[in-house]
Amino acid sequence: MTRRAHPLCWMLAMTVLLAAPATAQQGAPTNGEWPTYGGDLGSTKYSPLDQIDATNFGDLEIAWRWQSADAFLSKSTASGGEWWAASDVIFEALNQEDPDRWRDGQPPFTNNFKATPLMVGGRLFINMPTSVGAAIDAATGDTLWVYNPKTYEAGTTTMTARWIQRGVAYWSDGEAERIFWGTSNGYLICVEAASGRPCADFGEQGRLDLMRDIPRAVRGDRDWLNALLYSVQSPPLVVGDTVITPMSISSYNITKEAPPGWMRGFDTRSGRTRWTFHTIPQGDEFGNDTWGGDSWRVTGKVGVWSLMSADAELGLLFLPTNTPAPDYYGGHRPGANLFAESVIALDIETGQRVWHFQAVHHGLWDYDFPAAPSLVDIEVDGRPIKALAQVSKQGFLYVFDRVTGEPVWPIEERPVPTDTDIAGEQVWPTQPFPTRPAPFEYQGATIDDLVDFTPEIRQMAIEAVDGFRLGPLFTPQSLSGTIQRPSTGGGANWSGAGFDPDTGLLYVPSVNAFSVRNYRTPEPGEGATLNIIENRGAGTRQPTMPRGLPLFKPPYSRMTAIDLSTGEHAWMQPMGTGERFRNHALLRDLNLPPLGGDSSRAGPLVTRTLLIYALTTGGTAGGPRLVALDKATGEELASVDLPRGAIGTPMTYLLDGRQYIALTVGGSPVPELIALALPE
Repeated sequence: MTRRAHPLCWMLAMTVLLAAPATAQQGAPTNGEWPTYGGDLGSTKYSPLDQIDATNFGDLEIAWRWQSADAFLSKSTASGGEWWAASDVIFEALNQEDPDRWRDGQPPFTNNFKATPLMVGGRLFINMPTSVGAAIDAATGDTLWVYNPKTYEAGTTTMTARWIQRGVAYWSDGEAERIFWGTSNGYLICVEAASGRPCADFGEQGRLDLMRDIPRAVRGDRDWLNALLYSVQSPPLVVGDTVITPMSISSYNITKEAPPGWMRGFDTRSGRTRWTFHTIPQGDEFGNDTWGGDSWRVTGKVGVWSLMSADAELGLLFLPTNTPAPDYYGGHRPGANLFAESVIALDIETGQRVWHFQAVHHGLWDYDFPAAPSLVDIEVDGRPIKALAQVSKQGFLYVFDRVTGEPVWPIEERPVPTDTDIAGEQVWPTQPFPTRPAPFEYQGATIDDLVDFTPEIRQMAIEAVDGFRLGPLFTPQSLSGTIQRPSTGGGANWSGAGFDPDTGLLYVPSVNAFSVRNYRTPEPGEGATLNIIENRGAGTRQPTMPRGLPLFKPPYSRMTAIDLSTGEHAWMQPMGTGERFRNHALLRDLNLPPLGGDSSRAGPLVTRTLLIYALTTGGTAGGPRLVALDKATGEELASVDLPRGAIGTPMTYLLDGRQYIALTVGGSPVPELIALALPE
């Protein structure tokens, strides 16, 4: 296979996997627990529980509420003591002590409580945006323990999306139980599940330095924005006795040089590194020749910032990787850039690549894979398939045989625009397009896509895009500003999809949004080693509609149900009526259909009887709510008010014969974790 061809297609295993084990249960355990972020290692977000159904969903009430542990935090004192106070008081003291501690002088954002709790043995386990971990009695909401690694004292988390933690991981060998999570300053924490006490035999007293052995990752170094170089913002994944952690490495760069996102498996008992996979291939490793000009030596990122999946029976770990740094300019990294923006199957015991698929060659759009692949057992044309379904920011669903990496339906390399006025950029001439399923979100931007509620509003939209570049999906970036749709945030994002093993339907929430990047040449003395850098400050341009009107046609968010036995869309429904648009002075007199736009970014929850999803409006007095949808049609069946907007993806569990739905919601002074249940 030629140098140019090999990154453009799926790759079969180096060693053929001769036979697949018997089908494993899909979804959370039948005992009512929720032991991993997505319910199971395959991230289906499915539970077989059915006590809560369409007939009683509207009767749900708050069984208990738990205030985030970020409300009350601590600071080390010069005398060796520990000072506890309200978090804003602690943050103010830390800021006074060191005004350069945090980027822009901003303390941690405690409102980003995006974690989904686990439930094992009647206990919920969760972590806060500050990397504080906690255990909660699943029946009462009482705090069982809190462990504060005080990592917020070290500095601001990497990336623009600051101070986020999405959850923890659980491990047990039948006797010992451990909880793992990553921190904002690049450590892996291990505590005893029963007490929250650090695991004395793991790493250094329960803490493993994830920056160790990573090139260009030096503890204590800051980037040009005064943020840390290496953070963790999503939960680890535990498979057998191996724990794997994601990482966040900045993509808003002005230098070629950055830490790489190498993936590693660690022993759950000792923290010893069991294997390392070079996501940017080194030396003579497979894929190294897709990095022109020896750019593999200095380029950073290309790891997993979001969630992962695994098939323990097959012994395979599945990684959805992100872009090289920076996201939107690749003049210094010619080539296809393996293994960026790929799904990679690794042997969980050795870390060896079994197969991979690259969805974006030489990425320029931040179209990294944002969510864990859904591992699903399906039947296509009478053939049972152990499948992997990967949602994407660009609105495609990629479906593979997860044993071999072969696409279930053909994926075609098609020519894409390559002209750009950004100096030094070498746009890749083709990109992969799935032939099935059809995209679940709008792609590209043309004049015909602009909003047309009235002729006057249509003309406003035409004037708003004047001077910007329009074009199909994968239109290159430009100095004039390319209108990119879906946006850099998707499409789909970290919340991923939910799967119903009883019907073979995959449920994908998505957003119809656009983004525009601006560019500039670096200023002398700025410290840049890139010829072109992204501009996010003064002088940026965005297409803006008057008075907050939308730029493109609706719906602005939707849920798509995809039948994985056929690759066809079973249904597609706007998520919400879009009241904030419908009540606009220029729109309120129009007879508009449901417009969507009421989605939270939280993910779906699937049970035996319902599809459950959070919306931002439509409740009593127009407030946020949790809705139950008909899995077969998407029709809304019932709704229950939430005290504040949902932040994290909901989960469900059964305890002492009572089914609960738990999720994080806004609150004051900090968010809350709430549990809903039927009246006793």
